[in-house]
Amino acid sequence: MLDRFDREITYLRISVTDHCNVRCTYCMPAEGVPLKHHKDMLSFEDITEVTRAAVALGITKVRLTGGEPLVRRDIVTLVRMLAEIEGLEHLAMTTNGSLLHRYAVPLREAGLHSLNISVDTLDPERYRRITRVGDLAAALRGVDAAIAAGFPIKINMVVSDDTSDEEVRRMEAFCDQKGLRLQLINHYSLDGSKRDDYEFSRPPKCDSCNRIRLLADGTLKPCLHTNNEMKVDLEHAQASLMQTILAKPRRGAACTNRSMMEIGG
Repeated sequence: MLDRFDREITYLRISVTDHCNVRCTYCMPAEGVPLKHHKDMLSFEDITEVTRAAVALGITKVRLTGGEPLVRRDIVTLVRMLAEIEGLEHLAMTTNGSLLHRYAVPLREAGLHSLNISVDTLDPERYRRITRVGDLAAALRGVDAAIAAGFPIKINMVVSDDTSDEEVRRMEAFCDQKGLRLQLINHYSLDGSKRDDYEFSRPPKCDSCNRIRLLADGTLKPCLHTNNEMKVDLEHAQASLMQTILAKPRRGAACTNRSMMEIGG
């Protein structure tokens, strides 16, 4: 389906939870945010029905995000349900990797196609500072488990003002050695004006943005950088999705009503 500016919307990002087992400085405020209870989140059946309606409108790619999607109980079951939707061409997940040693094989068997794994540095102490509580060794163990399970993998590296060129070169060598794709992401803030003059490929330029978002509580967002959002009508999911696509702005501005961990990037 085309939005009002003739962009073909083919990509749905689904935040399955706002809970996370790390506290990245660019994603969560130091004081934290109020977390949703399980009863306030969409059920797997609801997510599947919304996704089925989205595919009927031309969505071909779905990415599961969080928070950290692997902390959602029985996440493998959801992957299996989504993978069975006829017409869905690509089912992906973004994760911090710390639980992948446990889930990589079950996710692959359930039908997940690819993984993006967030690793912003290969320096253990800096990794701990960025994530506040994270363990680099656990994330790298997850990377190795995903490789062994046969996943195509991108490493997401957020490049901040204090990221050195040497850190980037070290990550490039790491990815080359392991046969992974490196995706450099400019650090950005939701509550600042959306910019398109980034050095790297992510976040995407507004003119080529092909995505909408479904949050864990059933909120649809037409754009990451906007306060505009609406609750999905589960009895008329396709109509809600169409409304969301048509509400997509030409350019992103700022989002002040949600944290990054609620939206999933």
